Amino acid sequence: MTSNDRTRAQGGSALAQPLDLRIGRIAALVGLLVLGALVGVAGALAQGGWFPGGLLLALLGAAGVFHGGARLTGGRAGAVAPAAGWLVAVMLLTTSRPEGDFLFGAGLGSYLFLLGGMAVAVICATIGLPGQPPVPAARLGK
Repeated sequence: MTSNDRTRAQGGSALAQPLDLRIGRIAALVGLLVLGALVGVAGALAQGGWFPGGLLLALLGAAGVFHGGARLTGGRAGAVAPAAGWLVAVMLLTTSRPEGDFLFGAGLGSYLFLLGGMAVAVICATIGLPGQPPVPAARLGK
């Protein structure tokens, strides 16, 4: 077995991976980014409309997308991509328009949604994924 074969068998660097795997991973991360933005918009509308239940539903939806992305991709990038989309969408919704209109009010629910969503994103990006990568059948020293 050559050193390149061993590098590919053990996961190796991103440059050692076939091109089609990297394109699929990039497409998955872009899809998760868009999904995170959609969840951020939906959560912003739900948390204000049905206050205690809507806030809980919005935060659970965000946690589901963040954790699901991490499980889907098998790494932290899967949680960071939807979290980035969520954060961009929510921050764009917090800005006021020239007419003075805005989506978020200065209430307890909107602050809990903003800070809670950020905390959920950090938690989902930093928790360890269950299980270890598969170990080759042969001993490592031989």
